[in-house]
Amino acid sequence: MEAVIRWCRTQSFRLVDSDMFFSFRQSPARVVFSVILVVLVFMSVASPLVAPTDPYALEKLDLMNSHIPPVWLEEGMPEFLLGTDEQGRDIFSAILYGSRISLGVGVASVLLAMSIGVSLGLIAGYYGGRIDSTIMRIAEVQLAFPAILLALIIDGIFKIVLPDETFASLAIPVLILSIGLTGWVQYARTVRGMALVERRKEYVQAARLVGTTARRILITHILPNVLGPVMVIATIHLAVAIVTEATLSFLGVGTPLTEPSLGALVRAGQDYLFSGQWWQVIFPGTALVLIVLSVNLLGDWLRDYFNPKLR
Repeated sequence: MEAVIRWCRTQSFRLVDSDMFFSFRQSPARVVFSVILVVLVFMSVASPLVAPTDPYALEKLDLMNSHIPPVWLEEGMPEFLLGTDEQGRDIFSAILYGSRISLGVGVASVLLAMSIGVSLGLIAGYYGGRIDSTIMRIAEVQLAFPAILLALIIDGIFKIVLPDETFASLAIPVLILSIGLTGWVQYARTVRGMALVERRKEYVQAARLVGTTARRILITHILPNVLGPVMVIATIHLAVAIVTEATLSFLGVGTPLTEPSLGALVRAGQDYLFSGQWWQVIFPGTALVLIVLSVNLLGDWLRDYFNPKLR
């Protein structure tokens, strides 16, 4: 146990003294928003423990508690910090649960897009020829369509093919698939370009000479050398995926009303914005902006850190 504690202290000191941490703390705004992101992520993941109530437990909702303003206004109640919506749901609890869904959909979509894009990029860059041309032509055709439009088409296809009850139970997986399939192109184009360079280097030629299989070369030799830019793209793409999910939910084709994300909460509250009940839109929208802004700042820092021309 003492050895583990000693190792953790050593690694912590190395992290604090590293160039990466030094470049990170150069921007106070980046540090502040990173702390905000960590807090939001922690509270979202632990929402069943942190949230005062479960906004999805219909048996606990009371319509007599609907349209209550935030606690600091005249008619506010202490048990509803940010007020309630038309169903009597606590806005603060709904934001925590909604943030968990938005972050979960965003992360899963990025992982799916990254897996597809990196795999196709490695194959296209290493083998070249017709395989490379086919993959890149497909990527170019997809780039001609807006991501939102493609996500709407994919979601619509599943809605037509699947029965209503099945589609309702698979709404979130379908949403993840829709967003993930629209975001693989950027990974593939970046990884392909780097794989074209790496395959001509001496260590790859040496691996071929000793009989190493192409699969092993791609996984153990080329893949580690392209992970830096891929992580930068993934961080920036996470913000895009969260915004895309919020947009789809706002349009009514995203998460179901029984499990609303931040975008669905904004859509549900927009009807009451001009009636004076602004808290149903402002607070979920603010949480969405903070998450996206924090992730964007983190992605910008990673992009600058891994760019040797800016160091």
